[in-house]
Amino acid sequence: MIRKFLHHIFSFGSTVSVTAAPAFRAIACERHGISRSSISAGSLKVALTLQQAGYSAYIVGGAVRDLLLGLKPKDYDIVTDATPEEVRAIFRHSRIIGRRFRLVHVMSKGETVEVSTFRGKAADDLIQSDKECAYIDATGRLLHDNFFGSQEEDVRRRDFTINALFYNPATEEIIDYLSGFEDVMAKRLNIIGDPEQRYREDPVRMLRAVRLAAKLGIQIDDRTAAPIGDLAPLLLNVPAARLFDEMLKLLFSGHALTAVIDLRTRGLHHGLLPMLDVILEQPLGERFISLALKNTDERVRQGKPVSPGFLFAALLWHEVLAVWNIHLKAGEKNIPALLHRAMGDVLAAQRRRLAIPRRHDGVIYDIWSLQPRFLARAGRKPFRLLEHPHFPAAYDFMLLRCKSGEIDEELGQWWQTFKNTDNAAREAMLLQEAPTKRRRKRRRSSQSESVKVDSPINQDIS
Repeated sequence: MIRKFLHHIFSFGSTVSVTAAPAFRAIACERHGISRSSISAGSLKVALTLQQAGYSAYIVGGAVRDLLLGLKPKDYDIVTDATPEEVRAIFRHSRIIGRRFRLVHVMSKGETVEVSTFRGKAADDLIQSDKECAYIDATGRLLHDNFFGSQEEDVRRRDFTINALFYNPATEEIIDYLSGFEDVMAKRLNIIGDPEQRYREDPVRMLRAVRLAAKLGIQIDDRTAAPIGDLAPLLLNVPAARLFDEMLKLLFSGHALTAVIDLRTRGLHHGLLPMLDVILEQPLGERFISLALKNTDERVRQGKPVSPGFLFAALLWHEVLAVWNIHLKAGEKNIPALLHRAMGDVLAAQRRRLAIPRRHDGVIYDIWSLQPRFLARAGRKPFRLLEHPHFPAAYDFMLLRCKSGEIDEELGQWWQTFKNTDNAAREAMLLQEAPTKRRRKRRRSSQSESVKVDSPINQDIS
């Protein structure tokens, strides 16, 4: 009785649904194939501990979906009827986080398990009468989601049917309210509820649909896809930091190339990477972006580290070149400061649309600013470039430019040899370069120069 009373006190406006609860099916392990041993040890312990304390507790969302598709989940989420305070009281190594919706992070057997309380919705009279705290904005976006409810209400608050499956580790059954099991098996992405209303509540769901479709190799249902083109401008109303987080998930999904192409097809990129149209309409720009995204996808699939700074440097590089050329055509002198000015202009404009955290600025700036220095193959300049902390990233970036056809592959081959040999051989390479330096200057206006494209970076401004 006390637990039920406290649950009611901490529900923050949750209300009993006036509509009939949707019927659910319990799908046995013999049919779905997910045994208790498939669940990570940490999340299994958290779920069973909550059940032993008298609460409902299920593995939910992406982990269930991925296990059904034969994929290894990145993490496990648990949903329960216990409030955050009740969860916190059970687990010593836990903390309550979140403002939009409070969650509990529980440390269990070396992993962080996210535990959330069943979500409901605010009562209509509360939304209409509360003058001091708005729960939705003028576009329909939810500003506060801190309402607890029942398991049935929680199902309706989730985004897609494939993410609304509950797995009970005690019985090894999947609880399915909305035919999400059939959608997973059919590889179909189906939004829960009215698509337009759900996208207005949270426009990031449109990005999530594209990411999940690319990552899982599934088709977006026609009804789910229909409003996306018209509602794409709603992304401009989403906090920039949240957009960045969702874009990182998309770009590091292992299927970034497919996802970015789909973003453009559906018109979702304008609020994120507005120059994507211009870049992809240029053969060199399209090839460069494609190579960068393919390279990222391969590294993700191989479990290698990936750098947000490197990827955003690649996505914005041709915009830097365009701004740089604008300054040159205005009669400004091509000096290093002009490149830095162009870089600053591009990052400032981009930050107004998609908030790239400033901690990545150093890597991005260095990758860009080091590119002209690869043209200087005389004296001690190549040795100093090798010693730069961000030389490896700048070098990989330069090789992408070679592969895309932006610059001559001979430059990449020279640096590959120079990087991988000893100092004596490097000195010999520089001696070979010395006699040709004067001849190269006389040919600077020729298209046979080592740099192919008409770009300000063709000149050594280092």
